[in-house]
Amino acid sequence: VATGQYTKLFQYLNKTPKSYKATLWLGANSPSLDIEKVDSIKEVVPFSQEKIEEVLHTLLGELTYYPPKFCAKKINGKRAYELAREGKEVELKTITSTIYDIKLLNYNHPFVHFEAKVSEGTYIRSLGSLIADKLEVDGTLSSLHRIHEGQFYYDNEKALNPFTHLALPSNIYTGEEEYLELGKKLSVAYFETKAEGVYLIETSNFFSIIEILDEEVKYRFNRIPKFEEV
Repeated sequence: VATGQYTKLFQYLNKTPKSYKATLWLGANSPSLDIEKVDSIKEVVPFSQEKIEEVLHTLLGELTYYPPKFCAKKINGKRAYELAREGKEVELKTITSTIYDIKLLNYNHPFVHFEAKVSEGTYIRSLGSLIADKLEVDGTLSSLHRIHEGQFYYDNEKALNPFTHLALPSNIYTGEEEYLELGKKLSVAYFETKAEGVYLIETSNFFSIIEILDEEVKYRFNRIPKFEEV
């Protein structure tokens, strides 16, 4: 959880891979692919544990699929889930994700409890739907819990210094610190690294994120307070 100006740093954090624990309810059908809109439940003949594991194994690697219709992707400026809730047709383009690992944790029919390590942007609801499709039954997620994102694990929560986790190279500004303090125009000549890119700049009082492009320096974010250990 980030507050204040630190929320601006989320886009620069390395959040891949991500791991989730999920439970797939076999026999349940839901257009939202979760229990929010379950519209039918059918009795399904149990599968062997070996069959479930075999299906999970087929999902490893790069996977191209359709996102859930009830998702936050925009279609002509409107969220897909808004259109779906209005009963309108939702046509989404396929996306490709990487499934680094997927394993069965428990199978207590009709519930398949599994864990998946995936690339950022993967829809676990769609992953559950694909498992059900391969088993040739209806299926929807009944629970979903995120375990970690990149270096961040969701247990024993504590305050973290965000600047030690940013996926950004550091650069050094050799000019007068006052220029950064006041957000003045900066010259490439005063940076230790002059190559194009986005960099983290540290001063005695704060951090800045700048971009060097076409021999110009632009502020992405300026005067982000330094993290104070509690």
